[in-house]
Amino acid sequence: MALILAIDQGTTSTRAIVFDQSGTPLATAAQELPQIYPRPGLVEHNPDDIWTATVEVCRKALAQVDANAVRGIGITNQRETTIIWDRETGRPIHNAIVWQDRRTADFCAKLKQDGHADTITAKTGLVVDPYFSGTKVAWLLDNVSGAREAANAGKLAFGTVDTFLLWRLTGGKVHATDATNASRTMLYNIHTGAWDDELLERLTVPRTLLPEVRDNAADFGAVDPALLDLEVQVAGMAGDQHAATVGQACFTPGMIKSTYGTGCFAVVNTGPTVVPSQNRMLTTIAYQLNGETTYALEGSIFVAGAAVKWLRDTLKVIDHAPQTEQMARSLADNGGVYMVPAFTGLGAPYWEPDARAAIVGLTLDAGPAELARAALEAVCYQTRDLTQAMAADIGQSPVSLRVDGGMVPNNWLVQFLADILELPVDRPVVTETTALGAAYLAGLQVGLYESTDDIARNWQRDANFVPKMDDGNREALLAGWRKAVAAARGR
Repeated sequence: MALILAIDQGTTSTRAIVFDQSGTPLATAAQELPQIYPRPGLVEHNPDDIWTATVEVCRKALAQVDANAVRGIGITNQRETTIIWDRETGRPIHNAIVWQDRRTADFCAKLKQDGHADTITAKTGLVVDPYFSGTKVAWLLDNVSGAREAANAGKLAFGTVDTFLLWRLTGGKVHATDATNASRTMLYNIHTGAWDDELLERLTVPRTLLPEVRDNAADFGAVDPALLDLEVQVAGMAGDQHAATVGQACFTPGMIKSTYGTGCFAVVNTGPTVVPSQNRMLTTIAYQLNGETTYALEGSIFVAGAAVKWLRDTLKVIDHAPQTEQMARSLADNGGVYMVPAFTGLGAPYWEPDARAAIVGLTLDAGPAELARAALEAVCYQTRDLTQAMAADIGQSPVSLRVDGGMVPNNWLVQFLADILELPVDRPVVTETTALGAAYLAGLQVGLYESTDDIARNWQRDANFVPKMDDGNREALLAGWRKAVAAARGR
């Protein structure tokens, strides 16, 4: 039986999952990833922690199956997180700067002030924001002693997490990324499919740093056999949300998936057409196969599950994330309590890096249950903001939503999501669709699947949630949400 190993390197954990050809997970191993917060608004990871955890979880997952049946490896990763390392030693010059990090807000403001925002958006489909990798690269070059000189001399390499893992997995032989991760750097022209000289100049990033860009299903090189006791190639790579789009089999224009992990990310397939957003969505590459690019609109919410993690680790009002379901269910309503989880600024459709989190409507009756419910409700309100903006951009309302990620086993959450969106919501049998998408991409490359049609036939529904809330209740809740957002924005 042919197997695929998927590496899912996320913001708060690193996982390895072995899938069979039907998309069924056979073995899983996971390890939490420590977060580093040097100052408010700054978020870092230790790249060596990422690497060590990746090797460990791969070995643990492979030990549970016949490793000789593994035909390829797929990698999916937290996007935009930025690492620069020495080409000779492989050592990072600094901690990884995580996608949530806001240290380049001033640089982004200067780019806008100097009139470059429209050009950047036209070429990349992105808004100018610290979220993306390009300004992080510039910060590292300007703030690590000797880095810019070394980069200009060709001694350093840049990569998002996929590229860094690939470099180490191949023993430093391959410096490459895929089209989806490249499209999130603010350095890549999604129309020409190439690194853009004008953008590199504007962001002061030397071309010598950059990886080669390949399709999502491609030969990314052979893994050093000593690492995993396995002779196998990396055959698929995609940023996490693009991989989830593949894992959810959203191959038809108009199909929407939304992933609920550390953040929340909704993606609508727009086919071969680049759709410029008029509503502050991101225009991005959904996936690229056989040299043909499929585009998408994406809405990015920086904090979803991370708010629940904050309740657990910082406020200590819950012991485990699954408790939030029963806590929310125990309340007749939200008691007027709203959380706007702008801990690292607001993403789409607001794009306000200086906004900060707020909890409004607190009374002396409010307690842990109200906070837990507010954190879950916030995910749903934010998703509605995204789907409304997407509908305006593509000129049609969505007819359903496919959801996945670590939060969606929570039935209360998914039902409230259907109620607030006024849409049916489908949850698949396999909710680890990010890893599954990476496995599918690798499977395409090594011949386990002939086409995306084969993948689509694997998709199975676990549960369907239909709206049950009356219009008056929904509108009252949304009015409260809008007031809470205005408060967080200082309006």
